[in-house]
Amino acid sequence: MLYSCSIQKFIPEDERLYTGAKIELKADSAVKKVSELKTDLKTVLRPEPNSKFLGMHLGLYYYYKNQKENPNFINRWLYKQLGQKPVYQSDVEVYDMQEILRNRLENHGFFYSTVNSSFTEKEKEASVTYNLKVPAPYKMETYKVDSMVSPIYADVKDLSKNAIFKKDMRFDLQNLKLERQRLDSELKKKGYYNFNSNFLLFEADTNQYKNKRFDLFLKLKADVPEKAIVPYKIEKINIYPDYDLKDSTNTKVARYNEKSYHQDSVYFKPKYLDEFITLKEGEFYNPITSKNTARRLSGIGAYKYVNIQYKELDTSVTGKMGGLEANIFLSPLTKRAIRAELQAVTKSNNFAGPKLGLTYSNRNLFKGGETLNISSNIGYETQISSGNNLGLSSLELGLKTELIFPRVIAPFSFKEDFFEYSIPKTKTSLSATYLSRSKLYTLLSGNLFFGYVWNANRYITYEINPISVNYTRLSNTTETFEDILDNNPFLKRSFDQQFISGLTFSFTYNEMVSSNKTHQFFANSTLDVAGNSISLFGKETEAGMPKEFLGLQYAQYAKADVDFRYHYNFGRNNEQTIATRLFAGYGYAYGNSDVVPFVKQYFSGGPYSVRAFKIRSLGPGTYNEDEDPNTNGTFFDKTGNIRLEANIEYRFPIYSFFKGAVFADAGNVWNSESNPAFNGKDKFTSNFINELGMGAGIGLRVDVQGFVIRFDLAAPFHDPSFKEGERWDFRIDEPVLNFAIGYSF
Repeated sequence: MLYSCSIQKFIPEDERLYTGAKIELKADSAVKKVSELKTDLKTVLRPEPNSKFLGMHLGLYYYYKNQKENPNFINRWLYKQLGQKPVYQSDVEVYDMQEILRNRLENHGFFYSTVNSSFTEKEKEASVTYNLKVPAPYKMETYKVDSMVSPIYADVKDLSKNAIFKKDMRFDLQNLKLERQRLDSELKKKGYYNFNSNFLLFEADTNQYKNKRFDLFLKLKADVPEKAIVPYKIEKINIYPDYDLKDSTNTKVARYNEKSYHQDSVYFKPKYLDEFITLKEGEFYNPITSKNTARRLSGIGAYKYVNIQYKELDTSVTGKMGGLEANIFLSPLTKRAIRAELQAVTKSNNFAGPKLGLTYSNRNLFKGGETLNISSNIGYETQISSGNNLGLSSLELGLKTELIFPRVIAPFSFKEDFFEYSIPKTKTSLSATYLSRSKLYTLLSGNLFFGYVWNANRYITYEINPISVNYTRLSNTTETFEDILDNNPFLKRSFDQQFISGLTFSFTYNEMVSSNKTHQFFANSTLDVAGNSISLFGKETEAGMPKEFLGLQYAQYAKADVDFRYHYNFGRNNEQTIATRLFAGYGYAYGNSDVVPFVKQYFSGGPYSVRAFKIRSLGPGTYNEDEDPNTNGTFFDKTGNIRLEANIEYRFPIYSFFKGAVFADAGNVWNSESNPAFNGKDKFTSNFINELGMGAGIGLRVDVQGFVIRFDLAAPFHDPSFKEGERWDFRIDEPVLNFAIGYSF
């Protein structure tokens, strides 16, 4: 409706709207890949016409509406989001464009091409056609490296063996530029510290031929500085592990592994810091090695700044060789820190209350980059909704100690260059949690794990925990909760097995770290296997009952899930995003277990799941607690060993750090073996697609430099707990408000 009036009435009388250009190309029979050439030429056409959406110039419409004396808020906002200044026929410099097209053809080897243009004019619109006549291209006969001074001549000649130039290749300026960049990069790896790609010059000689052939020569420009054509070796390496700009004087120097460590007192032990430094005295300068060293040092987690500087020594350029001194300045983070966090928590299950957390951190604990984190928290929540759950409360106390070593702690050793990109970290953790839920139970749990985290490259991360032990103890259960367990044997058995011991493995591929990419992919796969090792020591204390280890029933299961995400970023500065996510998970109990432990089961609903349903309220399958006489509509929890979810979200800026979103979610959980308490409605079948809970909504995000506070308001439009024929109903009058920190995916 906004576009119902044509924009043509806004176009000035002496102007025509420019609608674009096309290229008519007449090529010699020797020209190959004409369509690709035509596509390349189109990339230089300027100006670009105003874009259209579904055949309409919406951007122009909002631009013209915004030119009114007092445009309203909606018009101003729409102009900011979609508006475009008009491009008129008078903005097109056809003669300049002809020269640009001719130049582009010459860059591709099509010399002596001809270009002319003509306008096609209508009442209020105009377009241009460029007619190009393209002759046969010039092709290479030979490629040679011209004579140069030593020692660079031998290195350039050797590197040129891998050049992309072959006989009969068409002349192409872009290939020449790429070859110069390649040679510059490879020469720097060989120590040519002061070399620059601009010092290289290509010359094409056509004098020997009359059939559009040429000889290509590579040479050095005249008057290239002598220090640019000799390699440099690193003769001295200085490391400052406790560098401070205000006080950079260090009196004590310690030599370790042919490096000099400058520190008044031992802040970081050289034997631990040395493995992060890949530079070596006596080796040629290599920017890749320097970059690897800086990245590895930054990954320790103890330093705020890592700065590697090179200084040319006075003895430079003697005997066709230069000398460098490498200075590595490391500025530490504050060694000890205490962080207090107070939260007012509101959850999708209508629990609300305060939560206080305290964290003490000690970086570089044993002077080897170790990080110690001791965290404690206390939280109290109470049910604020009316109904049967009114008065329920929850008290949680937690204590966690985490020690991270920036190196591999293992009974075996690795070669020094085995981990080229980064050195794995060893993580250990011990935690205990006390949870008291009034009218239900008290749960005491403890967790111990030992494992490794390794960044294989910028995008790939591996995490493996060969030791992962979890112990839970359920006590002080009320009659109400005992009734819930008695009515649900599956749930009861999931609490019986208190001991979980196994290993976890996770693989993550994350392109989201590249914020400027148009297409971003994310993939995470996690494998959790428990009970196999201790099953060798399990004992059967009672016939027909699960085995025990150290007097405790242990769980035995395997669980795997995958999480795929794709973001498409577009608009000005990629401020708009279409984000999608697909999640699938499956848990399988075997051996000593017939049910996956409760803490390892899947649930659906909530701010990071299907947001139109409260947390843990969706499913399993088509189960409806309101129709179950054993629960009176107050079922304890809804979980399953199978989970499927899909999400799509459109994110856009509103104003400053306020951002908006429109989204839709779908998902559910099921059981592979039906739980009798759910009357068979929880079993996963081929009809699962019709059992997905679906919802849609809008969101508001407060995004301050990556810290996101998120509010999502969503309503269901497909509820699998309803009878067939009644499930499709957009219950916009029953929205669910989600509050969370960070994006959902």
